[in-house]
Amino acid sequence: MTGNDVVPEVLWTPTAERVARAAITDFTAFVADRTGQTYPDYAALWDYSTSDPADFWGAIADYFQVRWHDRPTQVLPESVMPGATWFPGGTLNYAEHALAGAPDPDDHGDPAIIAVAEDGTEEMLSIADLRRRVGAAQDGLRRLGVERGDRVVALVPNTTHALIGFLATAALGAVWSSCSPDFGAPSVIDRFTQIEPTVLLAVDGYRYGGKAFPVAETVAKLRESLPSLKGAVHIPAIGTPAPDGMITWDEFTAVPAEPAFTPVSFSAPLWVLYSSGTTGLPKPIVHSVGGILLEHLKSLRLHWDLGRGDRFMWFTTTGWMMWNFLIGGLLVNTTVILYDGSPGHPDLMTLWRLAERHRVTLFGTSAPFVAACEKAGLRPAAELDLTSIAAIGSTGSPLSTSGFRWLRDEVGAGIQIASFSGGTDVCTGIVGGAPTVPVWMGEISCRALGAKVESYSPTGEPLIGEVGELVITAPMPSMPVFFWGDEDGSRLRDSYFAEYPGVWRHGDWIRITSRGSCVIEGRSDATLNRGGVRMGTAEFYRVVESLPEVADSLVVDTSTAAGEGDLLLFLVLAGDADVDAVAPKVKKLIRTELSPRHVPGAVVPVPSVPRTLNGKKCEVPVKRILGGMAVDAAVSRDALADPDGFDEFIRVATHEAAGTSGGPTG
Repeated sequence: MTGNDVVPEVLWTPTAERVARAAITDFTAFVADRTGQTYPDYAALWDYSTSDPADFWGAIADYFQVRWHDRPTQVLPESVMPGATWFPGGTLNYAEHALAGAPDPDDHGDPAIIAVAEDGTEEMLSIADLRRRVGAAQDGLRRLGVERGDRVVALVPNTTHALIGFLATAALGAVWSSCSPDFGAPSVIDRFTQIEPTVLLAVDGYRYGGKAFPVAETVAKLRESLPSLKGAVHIPAIGTPAPDGMITWDEFTAVPAEPAFTPVSFSAPLWVLYSSGTTGLPKPIVHSVGGILLEHLKSLRLHWDLGRGDRFMWFTTTGWMMWNFLIGGLLVNTTVILYDGSPGHPDLMTLWRLAERHRVTLFGTSAPFVAACEKAGLRPAAELDLTSIAAIGSTGSPLSTSGFRWLRDEVGAGIQIASFSGGTDVCTGIVGGAPTVPVWMGEISCRALGAKVESYSPTGEPLIGEVGELVITAPMPSMPVFFWGDEDGSRLRDSYFAEYPGVWRHGDWIRITSRGSCVIEGRSDATLNRGGVRMGTAEFYRVVESLPEVADSLVVDTSTAAGEGDLLLFLVLAGDADVDAVAPKVKKLIRTELSPRHVPGAVVPVPSVPRTLNGKKCEVPVKRILGGMAVDAAVSRDALADPDGFDEFIRVATHEAAGTSGGPTG
């Protein structure tokens, strides 16, 4: 798949003053003093960070003054993948860094946390308040029998309970894992049973879209499925009494205590995150205490330029790695804003109003949210004072060109638009933005420091200006230390290193430009291969969803090794749009802006596009089902955001693939 390196419109360029005061500029000077070399631009710094990972990550640890209990003997004895050992001999504690924001324990200045509920209820905690609450929760965990290395699991929304529970767990040297309460019981059970937790924290329900949703039945099933539990804590989010055998949150945190920080090895588990689990059990991905600490310090301070006085909000749930990334704001003394509720209630202006009210510096969201605001015709900057926003982060899926344009035109021309991509596997972005790098229309500005991201041809040759397989060719500290229960490491190796031995295969198509910017072109296992011309689905969606009549879309290439199949395009139409009118427009647009070979054979209206619980489009499961695989073998229903909607989609899709739909195809 050949791309081009035409330079698109520049949407944002940092001023000289912006570059001068950026933390990454100060870090560059620190590295120059350390190495005796000069780094005239971001590209030079990136080259250093990826060509000498041991020196770079050692510099990160020194620059951020990591609080070692035992100092490491080396940084990286051997640069290998998998199996890299980082900072051997070093011991530390994540929570100690997160709670170190105020030297004076009675400092009640800028809040550490602002927690906002959907109904407008707000709670502010200073770092001193947070320390006290974490200390009390840590004492509660001890009383329930939690020791270093034990697992604490939580079915909680994005509230202070989740944050306090995590920090108390980390302070003890125990291991955290959370799910959002909107996950169904089987989804939660599939995740938590794999890691045999000692304690469960669980709400009785959650509020979303103006309604209360009880989850007592899910909690009861979960407790029955976890024989390893020594205790369970009831958080009365919707006001029900604690079931038998559970203590209340107030009882759990009744004993005042200062937090104590158990030192653990750099590679000790911090938390377990999970893959989407579209086929089989979700992978329990274990990240290390030290790896996450260094990665999030680097990313939040150097790439996002967050520090004291800034306010950091990212719309997320506790079931998405962006929650883990968001709370890392505490590591750089930034006020973290937790929002619990629907981003669309009472309307799509909710988060923008929140950004105005709390003078948000970094506004984090997803590409689908930006698209929804654009489709709704919102003009946030015309109604609100959003001048506090310095940067907008977008992730979850590639941000379309029209999304970039809408953010510039309707939110603020002076705002840095930082589309970034990475994921659960590394719990960070491996490509994104930097305050010293321009933003080009439709592109991700740069590869992240310390992330040796390359585009590989099928034979493993690096590509520039062409689309290839996204790989990482040098180790990063935040790569998984293991999958829980994967005793011989075979599952981890098969997941990332089977295609290119010793090289991490991420599973995306990427095009890297000669300027160092890049474009994610979709999942590499969902490639559209028409007559030998390969195209990523993200490129397809950027074109199709630019039409105002299209609310959402999913494209599937039914080709197999046996031969070329059809290209099916499923559309969720906006408003009262008619597929007979829309289909010719879509086909013409694809023909002129993509290629004649990628004009779909059928354009099919559907009520909704199937997505996972984490919001990913289910391209690969749909392709497998249309290829003849049984539905149960192709996808785990518990991984789906809307299983009933998926059933309806598959009914329509299979009829169309068989040529028996009878519906309009354009």
